[in-house]
Amino acid sequence: MSHAYVIECGELAAGIVTREERGFLFHAAADAFRLLNGQTFRTPQEAQRAAEKLRRKKRSAQDRH
Repeated sequence: MSHAYVIECGELAAGIVTREERGFLFHAAADAFRLLNGQTFRTPQEAQRAAEKLRRKKRSAQDRH
């Protein structure tokens, strides 16, 4: 059973999560997701949702400029 999962947003690899004692630890693979680096999530799916939410926020902010 794997204890590391790749988190992707579209074509972009946002990071990986690794199984830790208290959940899944996020390791950012792209600067756009560094705010999530070091955060612990209950499940890989929760980390996926957080990465997608962050990406939407960044896109929304870029669209306003």
